[in-house]
Amino acid sequence: MAIPVHLLARFSLLESLPQETLLHLASKMSDKSFARREVVISKEQRVYALGFLLEGRLQGVDFTVDGRGVGLYFVDPGDFFGELSVVDGQKPAEHVIAAAKSTAVFLEAEAAQRLFFDNSLIAQRVMSRLTARVREVMAQRTLLGLPNPFQRLCVQLLQLARPWGKGMAIEPVPTHQEIAIMINASRETVTRAFQTLSLHEVIQRDGNTLHLLKPSFLSDVGEGRLDPPKA
Repeated sequence: MAIPVHLLARFSLLESLPQETLLHLASKMSDKSFARREVVISKEQRVYALGFLLEGRLQGVDFTVDGRGVGLYFVDPGDFFGELSVVDGQKPAEHVIAAAKSTAVFLEAEAAQRLFFDNSLIAQRVMSRLTARVREVMAQRTLLGLPNPFQRLCVQLLQLARPWGKGMAIEPVPTHQEIAIMINASRETVTRAFQTLSLHEVIQRDGNTLHLLKPSFLSDVGEGRLDPPKA
């Protein structure tokens, strides 16, 4: 079922497209809501579509051979996902799950392919996303090679942070469980590490924003120049 065309204005990938094109795309789209932890895209599915997140938050995850979850990336409102399978027609490389109650719209794969291949600006945006995703995954592989979970947490916080006023912050803050699967640690380990960092005034939480008060300290611990602080 088609979706209202005005919703497409929320998606950065579709910026500057003519109204006629947006109307056509809207006619090929459908929306769906997901409960928290519900699977949005499965590695096993064979019907593909390009997804756009309207509300909520998604997380790309995969699993090790012994069944442990590994978090790969987040998808925030206005962002798109599922582009790999649309481009190459292969099964998804990872699962995408709802990290919070979410609503997404999906563009049929054939229409998405035409959008990619017939519009150089859209193709450039998709390529930029793919290269950014490769860089994120490579950085995550390097992070997982660190021997100490506290080090991995420090590096992960720096990777998630963005400029915030005169400092750095993470917004919205992932749950301890979401961070745990990103750094291959237990939720309890992450909780204890957060408590230690807060005690030493390295981080400070304000609602759904986590301020990094001492990013240089996180960097020094992550790179092994300083030992992790004691609780």
